[in-house]
Amino acid sequence: MIITSKSNPIIKSVQSLSDKKFRKQFQSYIVEGIKPVKECISAGCNIERIICVGQYESVFPDATLVNESVFKSISSEKTPQGVLAVVKIPQNQVVPPEKSCLLLDCIQDPGNLGTIIRTANAAGYGEIYAINCTDPFSPKAVRASMSGIFFVSVRQGTREEILATLSGIPLICADMGGKDIFNFAPPEKFCLCIGNEGAGLSAEIKSQAAETVKIPMRNTCESLNAAVSAGIAMYALRKNNY
Repeated sequence: MIITSKSNPIIKSVQSLSDKKFRKQFQSYIVEGIKPVKECISAGCNIERIICVGQYESVFPDATLVNESVFKSISSEKTPQGVLAVVKIPQNQVVPPEKSCLLLDCIQDPGNLGTIIRTANAAGYGEIYAINCTDPFSPKAVRASMSGIFFVSVRQGTREEILATLSGIPLICADMGGKDIFNFAPPEKFCLCIGNEGAGLSAEIKSQAAETVKIPMRNTCESLNAAVSAGIAMYALRKNNY
């Protein structure tokens, strides 16, 4: 049976997940695209439902089938591929990290957040602590993570809760007033702290820094994009620590 009505209860529930309020209420998010859905399955994520148009029925035999018009109504893509999954948001507790990790302080752009998650997965930072950040499970952040969201643990909490959890782990803060990161030897286990796109890190986090590092730049450049800075810093600090 193919769903042809946009007012179908299944379709309306999926549509609601474009809103953060309903993602929080239902504890579910959307993964869209053939490759991301396949990687989501391979990663062992808790998938509630796969929805696709008829041409992908043989690829996803247990999927709910819809026509192209209905699929477009639930897609956040400009040119939908015709496959999406509804996935449960993992309930990651704020617990101490097993290895070196990231702390993200008020990252507000979902594209930046998703890109940081993508790079963290690539660079081996499996635990990310998020304080007052944009929703990592929004469609734009999930898309920018390029499946990285399936392979890292995003732990969201208050500044007080997260700093208490990270007590005893050296905080390495990225800030323009710090040491040259390329001449810095990090400890074996650390937490790299990345701040807001405009305001940087909060005074509270800076005050607890074990070290502060910077990415050297020409004087013709004032700053780098937050996701670019995070990526450079992640790899610079891991160069002797794989």
